[in-house]
Amino acid sequence: MNLPFLDLRVVESSAFIAAPLAGLTLAQFGVDVIRVEMIGGGIDYGRLPLMPSGRSLYWTGLNKNKRSIAIDLRRDEGRELVRNLVVAGGTRGGFLLTNIVSQWLAHDLLARERPDVITCTIEGNPDGTTAVDYTVNSATGYPLMTGAGSAVAPVNHVLPAWDMACAFQAAFAVVSAAERRRRTGQGAELRLALADVAFTMLSHLGLVAEAELLDQDRPAIGNYIYGAFGRDFGTKDGRRVIVAAISAGQWSSLVKACAMDDAIGELQRTSGRQFAREGDRYESREAIAAIVEAWCAARTFDQVKDAFDANRVCWGLYRTTRGLVRDDPRVGSGNPVWERIETAGVGPHLAAGTPLRAAGEARGASTPAPLLGQHTDQVLHEILGLDSPAIGRLHDAGIVAGPERDPSQPQGGRK
Repeated sequence: MNLPFLDLRVVESSAFIAAPLAGLTLAQFGVDVIRVEMIGGGIDYGRLPLMPSGRSLYWTGLNKNKRSIAIDLRRDEGRELVRNLVVAGGTRGGFLLTNIVSQWLAHDLLARERPDVITCTIEGNPDGTTAVDYTVNSATGYPLMTGAGSAVAPVNHVLPAWDMACAFQAAFAVVSAAERRRRTGQGAELRLALADVAFTMLSHLGLVAEAELLDQDRPAIGNYIYGAFGRDFGTKDGRRVIVAAISAGQWSSLVKACAMDDAIGELQRTSGRQFAREGDRYESREAIAAIVEAWCAARTFDQVKDAFDANRVCWGLYRTTRGLVRDDPRVGSGNPVWERIETAGVGPHLAAGTPLRAAGEARGASTPAPLLGQHTDQVLHEILGLDSPAIGRLHDAGIVAGPERDPSQPQGGRK
């Protein structure tokens, strides 16, 4: 595993994005993450997009570097196995990461067996009621200020930003609690609500104070960058780029690249604004954009690119995800963050490790997402100390299963 800084073992029982991504983040830093799954897969094991084999690229992407154990979680014997896995493992073990609220995995119940157990539960709302990224986002105000969004025609963005932020908060919380336990022996019951992650971020970014103190909401301003200057522009040959001129240096680079010193000087005189100030650039964004738009429209993409790069403009090219994979040098073998792995039922493909680059630290190869139950026997023997006859009896009783019950396999689903 990449960058093995953390010698911990975490049992993960989860679905959707936030909790599996938190587990993946921990796994990429060396944590032994054991994902507990229902025999045959949970609610997101077959989530789109799917390969012809039936394997989910969504699920396999979120579950690299983990081990998988398949258990019948509806039966008391299966639930007892999961509890035993959580509390076992000496100083390495005693961790649970979940977003599936289950009384049989409650912190108090686990703490009776292991007082220093650390559990991290991701919830929708702080009162424990259900919410997902998209329903939380509807309350943030962002859909009313995204693009041409409004109260009667909100615009939902497609990036699960709050899930992502929640995942990283959860991973950090687990590591922090582990460090405290190492020093004091104290366990922890950690709860993290997706809504709290989103709404506290609004506070950090000033939107809550803006609403309370200035009694105003951010307007929908299309593709302009709020508070500075930036927008998308089309080139003569039909490509589209985005320009960001937030800092003074970025602004001066853009003015130089577009040779618009005279036009900008005249605009400052007529508007009475000073574009060395980003707030003034924001207020005059439409007039400035008209100058940049005309400059870009008169040139091919290659000409725009050359001028922007020569003058160190902060800019980007709009492209599809396929275009990113095919053409962007930041994705692929030239960047050590990326590697090519082979996942069962998927085949060889590009996969990302942690984006962290640590000077002098070797990067190990990522482990492809496992088949359901691929490590069932290994985990039961290694962590719970069960011998082959005992494990065989669990298989015979249908309490656990191996990869032969993975529905994406030719014999999947066979008892």
